[in-house]
Amino acid sequence: MEDKTCPFKIILGSSSIARRNILAEMGYEFSLMSADIDEKGIRKEKPEELVMALAEAKADSIVSKLQTMNNQDKDERPTILIAADTVVVYEGVVREKPANEKEAREFIKGYSGGHAATVGSVIVTNLKTGFRKGEWDRVKIYFHKIPDEIIEKLIEEGAVLHVAGGLIIEHPLIMPYVKEVVGTTDSVMGLPKALTEKLIKEAL
Repeated sequence: MEDKTCPFKIILGSSSIARRNILAEMGYEFSLMSADIDEKGIRKEKPEELVMALAEAKADSIVSKLQTMNNQDKDERPTILIAADTVVVYEGVVREKPANEKEAREFIKGYSGGHAATVGSVIVTNLKTGFRKGEWDRVKIYFHKIPDEIIEKLIEEGAVLHVAGGLIIEHPLIMPYVKEVVGTTDSVMGLPKALTEKLIKEAL
């Protein structure tokens, strides 16, 4: 990809492949850093508050990592750090990554013929100016009945064990059973494009 000598640099503070792909689709070049935080140690009543607190903690963790690295970067361009978090909300309860196969199975069976929501946050920090702003986004997903053999195949394959609520609506096995998405698919996958774009512009 040719370097469009972008007027700023981007660090994506995430190890999520989906977020990486979405940011690349948006046409940005970026480097990756992941945050070392104890997600279970952060608790909030409301899902919106939880995802904002988690993204904030990820951003803080990466900022302090960068400070200890003391990178002698003579680049004059500002660096934008993007941190994000997503949880699934089912019947008012926040779901994070399933603890095991049994829990993943229960999660997916619950969506079958029903609905769930994702609440995702994006926090953008301009590392040069210290400006930081974040917002959250909510999406509702309605499902057709999901056959048991499809659920078993998903669990056997394992990807559902590594995502919030065991929910991967872009998975080829699940796609035929997604009835309706009220909101954007990229938000469900972990990085709402329009919101990210808006926050990057505001941070510059």
